[in-house]
Amino acid sequence: MIRIYNTLTKTKEEFKTVQPGRVGIYLCGPTVYKPSHIGHMVGPVIFDAIKRYLTYSGYEVQLVINITDVDDKLIAEANNRNLPMATIAEEMTADYLRNLEAMGVKESVNAFPKVSDHMDNIIDFTQVLIDKGFAYESDGDVYFDVGKFSEYGKLSHRSLDQMTGEGGSTADRKHTPFDFALWKSAKPNEPSWDSPWGKGRPGWHIECSVMSRELLGETFDIHGGGLDLVFPHHENEVAQSEARHGKPMCNYWMHNGLMQASSEVGKLGGRKTTANESRERNNVERPDVAVDPVAPAIAYAPGFHDVASQELGKISKSKGSNAFGDMLKQVEPETIRFFLLSTHYRRPIDFSMERIEEVGKGLETFYRFFKRYEKITGKSFYALDIPKTRAEAENQKTSLPEVAELRTKFLEAMDDDFNTGGAIGILFDLLRVLNRFVDEHKLESDGERTEELVHGASVLRELALTLGLFREPPTVSANTGDSELVGKLMSLLIELRATARKNKDFATADKIRKDLTGFGITLEDRPGGTEWSLS
Repeated sequence: MIRIYNTLTKTKEEFKTVQPGRVGIYLCGPTVYKPSHIGHMVGPVIFDAIKRYLTYSGYEVQLVINITDVDDKLIAEANNRNLPMATIAEEMTADYLRNLEAMGVKESVNAFPKVSDHMDNIIDFTQVLIDKGFAYESDGDVYFDVGKFSEYGKLSHRSLDQMTGEGGSTADRKHTPFDFALWKSAKPNEPSWDSPWGKGRPGWHIECSVMSRELLGETFDIHGGGLDLVFPHHENEVAQSEARHGKPMCNYWMHNGLMQASSEVGKLGGRKTTANESRERNNVERPDVAVDPVAPAIAYAPGFHDVASQELGKISKSKGSNAFGDMLKQVEPETIRFFLLSTHYRRPIDFSMERIEEVGKGLETFYRFFKRYEKITGKSFYALDIPKTRAEAENQKTSLPEVAELRTKFLEAMDDDFNTGGAIGILFDLLRVLNRFVDEHKLESDGERTEELVHGASVLRELALTLGLFREPPTVSANTGDSELVGKLMSLLIELRATARKNKDFATADKIRKDLTGFGITLEDRPGGTEWSLS
């Protein structure tokens, strides 16, 4: 039984779909005005893994990630670069999609709807809210009347007296400071669309209510997004959608923790957190900690949504807010994916290049096993024939009890609110079991029990693929040291060392090992020969 933590109820609930056997997931995507950074990959990688696991569990899953290509930030960037807004959006959307493809995510996404393609639907949705008495027009703007929706605040668990309304130049047009824009009247020289209220463009929140309805229905299964979107964005989505449809917008609200640099609590690319704010968040009371120990403390800090969502300053490029395409030139995409999934999705992700390097070293232990497996069996780990679904896998038996036990633990971790961090820890346990099996039965020199190794390795690949890991061999030599030239040089050095040992020239053999260790290269002498790896 799969259980999901629901932000709306602040509890884990049994997963039940709107339509039997089918799952609809909507994830808030980027505003495409700048190149993507690693923070933009967090949600897509997490929800790609969730889709893969649900598909493995027998569901037919539709994943939608929206593209915001009409927004104040886009207009400002277009003015700065003296280019049309649509040109900027097209350029940055292409960058985002390239990065998703590199991360193995793009293939899982069923639709990338754009705001500019849904303008008629947005206008219609807004008009219905006016007709139902939940919205009003004021000097060419249209606002949602928060006072008319009695459940406003139920997602963020805040009442109006705990909120800060929007002021600024539009304050005198609204009934209350808490009312939010559904449609904004056009300013001179801004991109605009015709509407019953004059030329203008949509407010930020209305787009997701409209596009999720068009693609997934009035009520769908899962709505995802970063923790910073709970208020006001998702709170306003709830109000708009449920006011129009008179039914829940979705059944489960899932919010991932934000990526933070070093000890910062704020969003990567966003506002930094003061020492006082960090202490306040770390010490805040958490009334449901007993039933939900994974939920990040930031989620219970007073006003945390306002702090996290403000873009009051960018962190330095050295801390991760540089273009993601540049990072991909230095780091294998699979290493980044492994890094992002190594933490439970609701916890903040502590970003540093040092941390990514540490994760890369852990990943190397898997790659070394794959080489070992190929040497023993003569076949690639990546060519293993594995079951595609959970039901199919459960019909296969193993003679290795530890493998079967760890497979069960992996599934339990993923069934418990998609605990990818715990699941990856179990993959390491499984790796140790398989390496020990090879050593104990001397499979590198005696292939008598190779069939059991093949089955154990198949389980490893079966489970890893539910996270989108080990889909294909790594290709970047910077991460694996597996370039053709380096491989040939290492083979030569290993051969020279073996000759020195055979001739009892142990001083030369020891010097080769010692010097390679100084270069960060580890040699492992095994029955089937000497293996090397970057340490």
